[in-house]
Amino acid sequence: MDNFNTITDFINKSPKTELHLHIEGSLEPELMFKLSKRNKVEIPFKNIDEIRSAYNFTNLDSFLKIYYEGSNVLISEEDFFDLTWEYILRCKQDNIVHTEIFFDPQSHIPRGIRFETVISGIDKALKKAERDFGITSKVIMCFLRHLDEESCFDVLKQACNYKDKIIGVGLDSSEKGNPPIKFQNLFEQAIREGFLTVAHAGEEGPPEYIWDSLNLLKIKRVDHGIQCLKDEKLIERLVKDQIPLTVCPLSNVKLCVFDKLENHNLKKMLDKGLRVMVNSDDPAYFGGYLNQNLIETSKALNLKLEDVKKLIENSFKSSFLNEENKKDWLKKIS
Repeated sequence: MDNFNTITDFINKSPKTELHLHIEGSLEPELMFKLSKRNKVEIPFKNIDEIRSAYNFTNLDSFLKIYYEGSNVLISEEDFFDLTWEYILRCKQDNIVHTEIFFDPQSHIPRGIRFETVISGIDKALKKAERDFGITSKVIMCFLRHLDEESCFDVLKQACNYKDKIIGVGLDSSEKGNPPIKFQNLFEQAIREGFLTVAHAGEEGPPEYIWDSLNLLKIKRVDHGIQCLKDEKLIERLVKDQIPLTVCPLSNVKLCVFDKLENHNLKKMLDKGLRVMVNSDDPAYFGGYLNQNLIETSKALNLKLEDVKKLIENSFKSSFLNEENKKDWLKKIS
């Protein structure tokens, strides 16, 4: 293994992009507590430490319960601005120069929060990020897959009013029992409206969900995709077409997909020529932002410097930046 300090130094200094980040999942306990007070929203925690200890869970469903509880404190445009701005400050700290964030309007609309309130708060923070720090961004609206397809059409209709702010649509929430085919009509309509498509697939769900996301939802990127190694034909397809897989190592361990980081399959995926990269997913809940994911994963899997460089390069290549911007950033990774 290359000197670990050298790798850590390389990670800290390299420009990076993040492609799998749920903005609601960057809600730190301190901000949740502050917003609950500001908005007079009852939360089942007396202090910040109680919130932090509640951020321990055993699987995706138990995580989603606390995740949606946390979302209840987000009410005003200012709240969504503050949430996004705190993440941007982490980007600056981690030398993330471009980020493509997910947001979940269906976590907010049923609570009486307007779509416009959510997207305006996020957008204002992202514009300030570019103005103040030169950090660029794209926004992807996710549908909650545990809901029915019909209710998702209403949200898609609202998103069409903000095509200047939203580049694509994704699919998140509980994967088990909610196959991609459930949303085929929705994604066909989203593509007709000019949105790019991505989807969570093959995290807890089987390789078939990755196949169906590619073939039925016409996705440009697979979010997670770690179950692909169970299907040789799928590996061939993903390698041949260089389909990006936005892997989130600390998240996978926290949700018990792997029992420990040393047993993660990221290095195997990399060695097979898959276009994998590292992301933080819901970093407030999963115990680490992008650099920490890269540093801890490098150590646990004995990655070489060239492996880490490849992960960072893959991320830029897989972004929705234009080709010229990609080339410019790729030159700066050395």
